[in-house]
Amino acid sequence: MTITQPDLSVFETLESEVRGYCRGWPTIFDRAQGSHMYDEDGHTYLDFFAGAGSLNYGHNNPVLKRALLDYLERDGVTHGLDMSTVAKRAFLETFQNVVLRPRDLPYKVMFPGPTGTNAVEAALKLARKVKGRESIVSFTNAFHGMSLGSLAVTGNAFKRAGAGIPLVHGTPMPFDDYLGGQTPDFIWFERLLEDAGSGLNQPAAVIVETVQGEGGINVARAEWLRALADLCRRHDMLLIVDDIQMGCGRTGAFFSFEEAGIVPDIVTVSKSISGYGLPMSLTLFKPELDIWEPGEHNGTFRGNNPAFVTATAALETYWTDDQMEKQTISRGEQVEATLKAITKEHPDAVVEYRGRGLVWGLEMRDKPTASKIAARAFELGLLIETSGPESEVVKLLPALTISPDELDEGLRILARAVRDTV
Repeated sequence: MTITQPDLSVFETLESEVRGYCRGWPTIFDRAQGSHMYDEDGHTYLDFFAGAGSLNYGHNNPVLKRALLDYLERDGVTHGLDMSTVAKRAFLETFQNVVLRPRDLPYKVMFPGPTGTNAVEAALKLARKVKGRESIVSFTNAFHGMSLGSLAVTGNAFKRAGAGIPLVHGTPMPFDDYLGGQTPDFIWFERLLEDAGSGLNQPAAVIVETVQGEGGINVARAEWLRALADLCRRHDMLLIVDDIQMGCGRTGAFFSFEEAGIVPDIVTVSKSISGYGLPMSLTLFKPELDIWEPGEHNGTFRGNNPAFVTATAALETYWTDDQMEKQTISRGEQVEATLKAITKEHPDAVVEYRGRGLVWGLEMRDKPTASKIAARAFELGLLIETSGPESEVVKLLPALTISPDELDEGLRILARAVRDTV
């Protein structure tokens, strides 16, 4: 694909140096539909990133767009204050009837703010309030957000360094298979908990991702998650599952922890809960943990009413039966087959492939190669990103609504990008 060099001067001169994604995709996007994005010069890009997982149902999903336009055209409430609105009521009722009750999940719903890190901060704050303790245990290569509390339980050294102050009250433990199966699961963690001389303050909670997205697509086994839940019960610690990127069907089931058969004490949800890319997040928790005082945790943008509208439409459209889950698993098998073939074709360049549902990673032996593959894919019309502590993993996050033909097209481009690069 021939690309005319775009005029990026206003972004380069006026926008902060902190800008990130736009550096890997040097064009100016204008519109998007389904699994495609279009730049202002009319070039088409197949999107295997889906707004960092915030667009599980594709760009400008027509069903969700119609619901939003109807709401706006009738002058529905658009601000996000903590008020009772028709849009919030519809979302809560639908979420309860479509998601919580069928899964026998008793959660109360909190609207902590518009972003994922808002949900994590609220979860940590509540866990500490409930248990009366400060320490939180997280895991190696975890990512939970960019605000200070979330950074304290994030593993990435580059992200943590940006805080500029000590990040305290968090203790990392090895994630599943971090030690390559050399030691039994949780042997170090449990020994520290049981030893009064270990120096580990009794934690209020443990926070975990079932699949570490930013950490490199590290997939926790169901048995490891069950053992973690059991450990938390035995040692009086709350279990927080961060489902911000892996929830809303990304791994197949609506919640990524369903496969393991566990019921976390607290769950954080964001990214695709609005279904339309609108800012929205939830902190879910068991009713007995709801010890907040009124107004103790608030904010101007807690409940985004337009996001409630699209979230309700998404749940009604895609989650009243198990078809979306089955489709995601089927599409995931399609991705896995291609990644297996790429790995077989380039055994010296690829360490391994891994994933679940429609989140997959291809780890490269020469770490900078992953970024080169992503750059070549962009030249060929495919949007992909990297993840991992040194950006060594090519990361795939296509929309759950992507067609088999679109998925096949993107995978062919990926295979060519790898071939052209390694």
